[in-house]
Amino acid sequence: MDSLNSFINETRVARASFSQILLDENARTIRNATGTMQFERPGKFRWVYEKPYEQLIIGDGTKVWFYDPDLNQVTVRKLDMAIGSSPAALLAGDNTIESNFDLSEIGVQGELEWLEAKPKIKEGSFESIRLGFTPTGILEIVVLHDNFGQTTVITFSELEKNPKLPAEIFKFKLPKNSDVISD
Repeated sequence: MDSLNSFINETRVARASFSQILLDENARTIRNATGTMQFERPGKFRWVYEKPYEQLIIGDGTKVWFYDPDLNQVTVRKLDMAIGSSPAALLAGDNTIESNFDLSEIGVQGELEWLEAKPKIKEGSFESIRLGFTPTGILEIVVLHDNFGQTTVITFSELEKNPKLPAEIFKFKLPKNSDVISD
């Protein structure tokens, strides 16, 4: 809990590279992805998936924009509906994590301190989220267990706390001739 509280209280802005692995219920790899992420509390984030296919997800503080360049399609959702009890809420949300999640310490495994967060509202797609912190309080791994038996493992590298980020990276610019789907 101390690592999470320290991370939340000391990290208002962050950026990192990430690798993401999606595993099926038998722990077989379904998909690998890599990219970069930035966030600024509260509610602003940018996830750029680079491989195996491009995708952009931007939270601008009020809406979340999902852009698929291959389809030239944008999906827009209200921020609170899109991230309330999601992993993004843990990273980019405000400091009221306890209102959306039941938190419990798992303890030290390997070189990381682990914490588990279970959404209080069971309507979302995630059953539990585990966060692995280094002894110095850097978030290194997020493990998401969904309601379909799949597990997503996100490993962060080169995580920078409180870098200067330009405000425009959290503003979505609608691509020309894109299809838009919204709530």
